[in-house]
Amino acid sequence: MPNARATHLTRRGILAAGGALGLGTVLAACGNDSGDSGGSGDAAAAKSGPWTFKDDRGTTVKLDKVPTRIVAFVGLAAALYDYGIEVKGVFGPTKTKDGKADVQAGDMDVSKLTVFGNVWDQFNVEKYAAFAPEVLLSTTFDSAGTLWYVPEASKDKIAKLAPSAAVSVYDRQLTQPLERVWQLAESLGADLKADKVARSRKDFEAAAERLRKAAKARPEIKVMAGSASQDIFYVSGTNLSIDLEYFKALGVNFVEPPESAKKEGGGWFENLSWENVDKYPADIIMMDDRSSTIQPADITEATWKKLPAVKAGQVIARSPEPIPSYAKCTPLLTSLAEAIEKARKVA
Repeated sequence: MPNARATHLTRRGILAAGGALGLGTVLAACGNDSGDSGGSGDAAAAKSGPWTFKDDRGTTVKLDKVPTRIVAFVGLAAALYDYGIEVKGVFGPTKTKDGKADVQAGDMDVSKLTVFGNVWDQFNVEKYAAFAPEVLLSTTFDSAGTLWYVPEASKDKIAKLAPSAAVSVYDRQLTQPLERVWQLAESLGADLKADKVARSRKDFEAAAERLRKAAKARPEIKVMAGSASQDIFYVSGTNLSIDLEYFKALGVNFVEPPESAKKEGGGWFENLSWENVDKYPADIIMMDDRSSTIQPADITEATWKKLPAVKAGQVIARSPEPIPSYAKCTPLLTSLAEAIEKARKVA
């Protein structure tokens, strides 16, 4: 959602929906992921022989050796980093205006990354070519396999420089992309039996069970997923978004805008004016944490401040583009479970 206003129907979609708004023409401007796995370090180096990976588009990428010059969408690079695969070339929201790590960069040291494009529709093809990438890794937010954050205008040039592989984060539950990234990391040489890595998966499963129990114990608690821009408040539906689909499957009671209301949002979300932000009663509000959105503390609209959940302090963060590693997704489950356990019924 870099420039949420200028790219209302592109970036905005994914922003509010936690998915991609851009199905069809809008999402055509979507991007591609690139991560230089130059850092899987010794792990990738130790893995010899040819490399093959069948991605979620049904495309099989074959290389003579395990790639180490990888370029990846920043969120995917951050996930691989959690598995010991150090990607050095990225694109997508990596640095904030003050040069600090964007929320989507995870634990990576952004000062050491080669960034080919930090905002929507930006990708330095010449710089990418000079980097000599072996493979480009990204996510896809539609059924067509459009590479996320790879500009429509330069996608053909980019495609000629290196093969690409994609993990789908569209219309499925969170556990599916988590498993695919796990498999991708393993193919790149990650030691998935390492204590920290193995524990992260167990912690995720425990957090999921905690959320399931919280939702079952308190079915009356209504949760709304929102995202803020200067002129519009977006209410996400649970379908299409990997996090919300999974939370709903665990039993969380979500505000669900009707399909007719989500048409303008490509099926992902409903647009509301700030005057109508109270349309749906909610006990807990999950707000988009991406840097391209307005954060709760900075919302000045009086109608927002009057919402029961806001007045009760029952607003938590949501990551519509969760970093797809078990370590990064566990806190998302824990935060929501805790919020439901402690929430007062206010709506």
